[in-house]
Amino acid sequence: MFVHTPGLRVVTPAFPADAAGLLRTAIRGEDPVLFLEHKKMYRAIKGPVPAGEYEVPIGKARVVQEGTDATVIGYGMMVHEAQKAIATATEETGASIELIDLRSLKPLDEECLIQSAKKTGKVLVVSEANEACSVASEVAALIGEEAFANLDAPVMRLAAPDVPAMPFSPPLEHAFLIDAEKIGAELRRLISY
Repeated sequence: MFVHTPGLRVVTPAFPADAAGLLRTAIRGEDPVLFLEHKKMYRAIKGPVPAGEYEVPIGKARVVQEGTDATVIGYGMMVHEAQKAIATATEETGASIELIDLRSLKPLDEECLIQSAKKTGKVLVVSEANEACSVASEVAALIGEEAFANLDAPVMRLAAPDVPAMPFSPPLEHAFLIDAEKIGAELRRLISY
């Protein structure tokens, strides 16, 4: 919903250093910034945080892992789930898979996304949000428009089902949530395309 608001910047860090750097940039900037953090990451993700005046520019994605055969694009907790899936898929298939952490949902780092799509020719966009009208949809459309001639497969999206809320029942919650297992299955399907 928030990325549809003109003039609003939206960031969602996946790593502690990015959280610190993006927060400093948001505080010092003149534009309104919505800073989204995944609650599950608070105790699950640890990492170094640079001291001093460290800042991360809003609107710049991070290439977490270089690759040549396929690109996985995600943000927030999905970056960590994608890392697990990529490790397994690489072991099984031998494919070289690039992982991009969006960090900034608005503005998007269009140059980074298009460059990666052109390099690998295969793209999977992963999101915990509902698939329809989502950041994943926007990223897929951008790549389809700007890198179509370089693609070896359709841009694939993996997102939550189109239901109004996350279910409370553990089996239904598991069916709803995107995890490394689901990302891995979709990634293997993309690589074999």
